[in-house]
Formats: sequence, C-alpha cells, structure tokens
Amino acid sequence: MPILRQIAQLGQPVLRQETACVGNPADPLIQTLIDDMLATMTEANGVGIAAPQVFEPLRLFIVASRPTPRYPQAPAMAPTAMLNPEILWRSDESEQGWEGCLSVPGIRGLVPRSLRIGVRYLSRGGGVCEEELSGFIARVFQHEYDHISGMVFLDRVANSRDLISEREYLRLVSA
Repeated sequence: MPILRQIAQLGQPVLRQETACVGNPADPLIQTLIDDMLATMTEANGVGIAAPQVFEPLRLFIVASRPTPRYPQAPAMAPTAMLNPEILWRSDESEQGWEGCLSVPGIRGLVPRSLRIGVRYLSRGGGVCEEELSGFIARVFQHEYDHISGMVFLDRVANSRDLISEREYLRLVSA
C-alpha cells in the first residue's frame, strides 16, 4: 500500500544536491518509491514529482499531466515514471509559461522552456524509451529534470516581477 511522503520544501538541502542514477529499476525499494511518489503527487494535485522532492536523491521523476485545480488547462496523459532521464535535444523555439512547484507552495513564476525536446529514459519496467515531447508535457519534463539537477523553477525566472501568488495565478487562468 503506497504511503504519502513528506514533500521537501525550498531550503531543504536535498533539493539542491546531485542525484544518483537508479541502478536497478526492478528493485522493490524503487518500485515502492514510485508508488509512494504517485500517491503523494496525486494527493497534492501535482502534474509531476521528482524523487528529491520526497527526500530521495535519485534520478527519477514522474510526469503525470492532467487537469487539476492547480493546472486546470493541463492535457491528460497516463502517469509515467522516468528513471535516469536525459534530454537529447531541445528546439530553438521556447516560450514563457507559468510554473509552480509542490516544493515552493504559494508562488508561480514565468519560466522560459523549450517548446519541444527529445528525451530518453528507462521505464518503470526497465525498458529504454525515446520520445519527442512538446508543449505542457515538455515543460513538466524540463521542470522535473531541473529537480534531479539540483535546481528549482525560481532559478530560471528572469525577473522577480515575473513572480505572482498562487491565488493571483488561479484568478488569471479562470478569467
């Protein structure tokens, strides 16, 4: 039975440290961690979560875009665990978009991200997956990839004037 994990908040050292590759995706501890991360992310209305956010410094995250109260316009996709992910290429085109983070509650920021990316990762079952991601799903991947690289979205906000409260963000998207 999955357990809800505590989410590391900005200032916790685990959010800024190097992460280790996942050695064996079939390891029962890794499978349990994935289940716990899915439950924790779902409970928090997230569209992604990285292992460092639950105090595990591993190169593992979940991308699970779907409409939520935090992201009402998000496209739906099956939750996907991505182990030892890589960004193979990035499109020249980028766009600014509002991002929030379960580890930085109450704040949204305008973050520039590549519109399209090529990625490779191991699936939960250990298979190698290579795909092209675009739009919001590419944004979520890049956001989670930053987490396993010791970064948070605030590091990518160009100007502090591009930060707003979560409440103001929700007012903007529902207008």
